[in-house]
Amino acid sequence: MRRSWQLQTAKNHFSELVDEALRKGLQTVTRHGRDAVVVLSVEEYSKLIKPKAGLVEFLSDSPLKGVELDLERDQESSREVSL
Repeated sequence: MRRSWQLQTAKNHFSELVDEALRKGLQTVTRHGRDAVVVLSVEEYSKLIKPKAGLVEFLSDSPLKGVELDLERDQESSREVSL
């Protein structure tokens, strides 16, 4: 559950802010009525900055790795389509 904290409240209740971020997820701190920063757990932050796998890694980790595929192209002529 995302909660919004005014900056002064966040400063006065910083421990509570951190606890909420750990238990409930991202917390927003506002300044002059506008979103300014977010507080989130290291676990959530790590998910955000984790490098995305490239295509080779994605295919290497696939549960279908090693499955034989029939990649032969059908040599029959194409069908006629009226436009």
